[in-house]
Amino acid sequence: MSTLNLPLKPSLFSRPAWIGIVVCTVILGLLPILNLIFPAGHPLSISSYTIALIGKFMCYAMAALALDLVWGYTGILSLGHGVFFALGGYAHGMYLMRAIGHDGVYQSDLPDFMVFLNWKAYPWYWWMTEHFWFAMLLVVLVPGVLAFVFGYFAFRSRIKGVYFSIITQAMTFAFMLLFFRNDTGFGGNNGFTDFKRILGFTITAPSTKAVLYLVTLAFLLGSLLLCRAIVTSKLGRVLQGVRDSESRLMFIGYNPLWFKLFVWTLSAVLCGIAGALYVPQVGIINPSEMSPANSIEMVIWAAVGGRGSLLGPIIGAFTVNGLKSWFTAAFPDLWLYALGLIFILVTLFLPQGILGLIKKLKRQEKSDPSKEAA
Repeated sequence: MSTLNLPLKPSLFSRPAWIGIVVCTVILGLLPILNLIFPAGHPLSISSYTIALIGKFMCYAMAALALDLVWGYTGILSLGHGVFFALGGYAHGMYLMRAIGHDGVYQSDLPDFMVFLNWKAYPWYWWMTEHFWFAMLLVVLVPGVLAFVFGYFAFRSRIKGVYFSIITQAMTFAFMLLFFRNDTGFGGNNGFTDFKRILGFTITAPSTKAVLYLVTLAFLLGSLLLCRAIVTSKLGRVLQGVRDSESRLMFIGYNPLWFKLFVWTLSAVLCGIAGALYVPQVGIINPSEMSPANSIEMVIWAAVGGRGSLLGPIIGAFTVNGLKSWFTAAFPDLWLYALGLIFILVTLFLPQGILGLIKKLKRQEKSDPSKEAA
């Protein structure tokens, strides 16, 4: 009888990995506290710019982690996760726009962009978005429902491989064109911006930014633990079976459709939450977040860090975006060439990414005969 070629006991994070996770969490958690306690110029002071930048990187890391769940462990390469990220951001962004109240330029009940475009009332799909809890519900439901419907028809039709990647890219491009239109109620080219309050607190206040940062850190850590629980369970072994040999999985009695649909929808929801956390920290959401290039960048983050490892995509997101921040300041016209070169070099020489390289070096160190003799 055929069996799944999977380990009987899935590997967990090693003890050094757990120590690294705890240390990084503590260090990241201390940064906003240092920003609040110490004034600018103090040796221990952390600038507000740094806090906002790292907060953005954590949102990207959460999106990369969500992508790794479907690509690294299930073998589904998505080039459209940018649309889920942006939809979560738009759902939260409309709440933030409505929280502006009469403090906009036109001092109207409607956001400034709607007044400018001669809207007379909110469209039906923005109903009740003045309530934070309802906006958060949309953050989860909108990407989740879209992913479920899209995934159901795609997976039921046995679309896979490069064909699935192409239609996900077409999906995000179609949504980008839709959101760029001025008559759809999404702000057109400019999107949503000029936020002033969140839950009654001034959004630009250092204390508010610190709370948003810490909430993002908590969600990133929670997402990591959730994904780890999934991939180390029996469900995770089935997902890896889908990745490694879907036909063999079907032969022994599993229906891959519902497993793929579950992990695809969960990944979209996590990506939407990452987008919702991104918007108040960056201060804007517009259709460019749905650009196919953004979705491809998510793939690069996962590949650079090491897909199929959970920690790798987080490392990749921080590494690539850190390089991007430096590169775009030093050589703004060359970043896209550098990004393409990074992806090519990683594909050719580091197929397992940064994390794979670290593991390889550790194995070589353990098997070094000179050290054993010493």
